[in-house]
Amino acid sequence: MSDRFAALPGGIGVSRLRVYDTAAPDGVVGGTPHVHLCCTEGYVVTGGEGAVQTLTSADGFSETPLRPGAVVWFEPGTVHRLVNGGGLTIVVLMQNSGLPEAGDAVLTFPPEVLADPAAYAATAALPDGGAPGADVRAAYRRRDLAVTGFAALRTGGPAALAAFHDAALALRRPLLDRWRQRWAAGAARAAAGTGDQLDALDRGDAGHLGDAGVYAVGEPVERGRLGMCGLLDTYPTSA
Repeated sequence: MSDRFAALPGGIGVSRLRVYDTAAPDGVVGGTPHVHLCCTEGYVVTGGEGAVQTLTSADGFSETPLRPGAVVWFEPGTVHRLVNGGGLTIVVLMQNSGLPEAGDAVLTFPPEVLADPAAYAATAALPDGGAPGADVRAAYRRRDLAVTGFAALRTGGPAALAAFHDAALALRRPLLDRWRQRWAAGAARAAAGTGDQLDALDRGDAGHLGDAGVYAVGEPVERGRLGMCGLLDTYPTSA
């Protein structure tokens, strides 16, 4: 087995998620509604049952059942919230590994919080950055506030969702240069590498086939990190 390290296919991120099992103020058990600005997110359901609530400009509000074996994914701009019907566990596949951790995710806080970067940062912050063992009550508090914003988006129609998208962009625009650097070193590099291999094969050069490696991670590098939707077991996915 190689002692080098290669990123996962396509520069994606992978984690294992145990969805929160406490109720928000609306009585729904589950995670924190939020949106991604650049990343498609996918779920492979491995245990339990539940649903993902989504809100998009095209389809409005919908709820997709989640049961073992189901695969669900959605594009940037989809406001989403996981609902735990009992023991819901998921393998999460995230486009552009590193971008969600760099701020690509924006929680559905009320407009006055979104409009103030300092207030947003303070409200979204978790003790010790959400490291394993941190007080989960802080995650529940920010979830509960985001649920109030999500409820307003559901009743506000397309105009409210468009205003939220604009507010999310304004909040995160200062981060775009750093995001671009992460994308260039990750997903873009992976795609360009395929192009290089195709060019080599077209020239009759199979040299890269001789450099192949096999990689394995025996267990998560972290267990129980506080995420937006639940407790995350995380894996190294990039060099």
